[in-house]
Amino acid sequence: MSADTMDGAGGRVPRMAMERWRPMLLLFPERIILPVLTAAGLLLVWEIVVRHYEIPPALLPAPSQVGQRLWEVLPLLLEHSVPTTLESALGFVLASLLGVGLAILLTYSRLFAAAVYPTVVVFQLIPKIALAPLFVVWLGIEMQSRLAFAVFISFFPIVIATEAGLRNTPPDMLRLCKALTATGWQIFTSVRLPYAVPYIFSGMKIAVTFAIIGVIVGEFISAQKGLGYIIIFASSQADTALILAAIFVLCVVGLALFGAVAAAERLVVRRYGFA
Repeated sequence: MSADTMDGAGGRVPRMAMERWRPMLLLFPERIILPVLTAAGLLLVWEIVVRHYEIPPALLPAPSQVGQRLWEVLPLLLEHSVPTTLESALGFVLASLLGVGLAILLTYSRLFAAAVYPTVVVFQLIPKIALAPLFVVWLGIEMQSRLAFAVFISFFPIVIATEAGLRNTPPDMLRLCKALTATGWQIFTSVRLPYAVPYIFSGMKIAVTFAIIGVIVGEFISAQKGLGYIIIFASSQADTALILAAIFVLCVVGLALFGAVAAAERLVVRRYGFA
């Protein structure tokens, strides 16, 4: 039997290629179709409830009204989504660098861990929203305060995840490296860091959502642009449909950033041979 199969246009599709894509095709209904159907069902119930009980649009507009408002102000929302996206992405990158670097120091320096770790934990126990006005006082109303707050609110999950990954390297691997007279740097780059990669990206997936929250909170307080500013402005006008439209765009931004982190994880994991 031939190793190739015929496609609908008369061309030849390698059977190995079909086998490669088959698992993704099997997961497509579960990962794509089912969530879409669930979301559509919830929107339908929302629409029916609002229209049946004649809920005022200022209190809760129907999805159709939100969609219409979104279409009307889409250029404005896209314009204001740019600073929110850029500041969230930059804050996430800075938080990732700070978090990974701090985790490495905590792992390799017992004295540094004893001196700094309790302070880091105490700062995380303080309600973050209560500190947001202080960042505005210290750094002003420009981008710096929002970036600083985004970093402050999002770096901790990366620290915890990275440290856990670095410390959970199999002891047998470390003993083998020492028996082969590997240097500390070689052990770190070839063993500890690859084993920590899944942990690091788990922390990053949490941190990217926190970075968006930090930027939005900053925009609530001081910004003159951004989706947070639009939400505050719409709430002052009792324009609930605009609030929900801005939140929808914000969700799209969040999904895009989360997807970028997930895509980077797949590339790095494949690079180290875990998948």
